[in-house]
Amino acid sequence: MSSLASRLMPAVMTLRGSKRVFSSADAMKRKLARQAAGRAPNSRPPARLAKTVDIRELSIDGWTVYEITPKGKTPPRRALYLHGGCYVFEIALQHWLFVARLAVETDTRFLVPIYPLAPAETADTIVPKATALASSLIDEVGARNTSILGDSAGGGMALAVAMQLRDRGIEAPHSTVLVSPWLDITGTDPQLAVIAPHDPWLAVPGSHFAGGVYRGPLAETDARVSPIYGDLSGLGSLTMFSGTRDILNADATRFLSLAEAAGLSVDYHEVPGMIHVFPILPIPEGTAARAVVARSMVD
Repeated sequence: MSSLASRLMPAVMTLRGSKRVFSSADAMKRKLARQAAGRAPNSRPPARLAKTVDIRELSIDGWTVYEITPKGKTPPRRALYLHGGCYVFEIALQHWLFVARLAVETDTRFLVPIYPLAPAETADTIVPKATALASSLIDEVGARNTSILGDSAGGGMALAVAMQLRDRGIEAPHSTVLVSPWLDITGTDPQLAVIAPHDPWLAVPGSHFAGGVYRGPLAETDARVSPIYGDLSGLGSLTMFSGTRDILNADATRFLSLAEAAGLSVDYHEVPGMIHVFPILPIPEGTAARAVVARSMVD
């Protein structure tokens, strides 16, 4: 049985009006216009993280990148975390808490890039830069000690990075973790219409508009923006999470059949009734999912 906290989450999202910005292309366009005209969103790690992790700010290839390390340790493992936000919204508190907890639980040093939000940069430059970060970690400690993680849009980017590593002849990381990944920005899967009325957070029109901003000059089906259309062979071990009250569950279930056909191993965790990115939310199901993520990184 699902926890009380998880059963309350849809109501919380509804009361916050979380779905409103995704309800239409115009709503998303207005949101992005207000964001561009206002103060730059805060992308710094919250101060409270310093109780458990050491934080170092780096500048790599024009990006601000934060290094998150268990306090006072020199860990043997490395991980790249790519945050969600529809490619147009900044990293949020729940991302930082998820990373900090995993860093401590797995004795891993994380790199968290604050990649420029679309349209300041788009997939044609963002994915290669993220791939270079992943490659640098593999060079440092080896693929066996490296993981790539991402949630939502960051999950789609993580899969695109894994593809780019393969195409460059770089050994696949030990673990690639996709949390409620956005794998297809086209918004054409018929299953989306079935799930959408039950999703308290996301809707196709607004997300499709944001995806269009992110893809820039690339086609919607280019594997750098919609990795579900790419070659799935030779990507190593994948762990994936999805909830059934999330429109991106359509991406996850379609991906599974394609992955099987490509001979790709996917440790898939679908939880009935869960909403988008439930593994990073402050609910018991999120804690349980994080334990699975940690095992995938260290086993």
